[in-house]
Amino acid sequence: MKKPTVDEVLQQGIYGPLQTKPDERRKYLGTIRERIIVALYKRQVAETEVYPQIKQSMKKYPGAQLLLNGNMNYADLSKYVKLATKNKVEHTIVTNKEHDTEIGLVLAMSHAIDKEEIFISKNDPIPEKSKVKKGLFSKIFKR
Repeated sequence: MKKPTVDEVLQQGIYGPLQTKPDERRKYLGTIRERIIVALYKRQVAETEVYPQIKQSMKKYPGAQLLLNGNMNYADLSKYVKLATKNKVEHTIVTNKEHDTEIGLVLAMSHAIDKEEIFISKNDPIPEKSKVKKGLFSKIFKR
């Protein structure tokens, strides 16, 4: 590993440490795409009902972090803050004055999970829990 030059050290002192994929981090409220479990647009967060997929994802991934867009009205965000508190999921309201993104909510992990599709809609089916398999005796002795 090469030693940093004096100019690099000064630049990091002035502007902070270098970040990977800064455009992606601005878009996804401070995280990168490969860490996201599920994301909602601002218009989806502003809807009155909480998306059931968010609720289920919080239960499935207890170590996740909820990132909310601080440029939105708090009344729209509060239902998700309450949901995160109820499910003991860490949440953060992210405000970026220089860049406004269309993303309203992101549920992400601290490591890469590389989910194919992160954006959801109301019409998406909610994955059901696997059904309990019946044993041999329950097949023989039907009630």
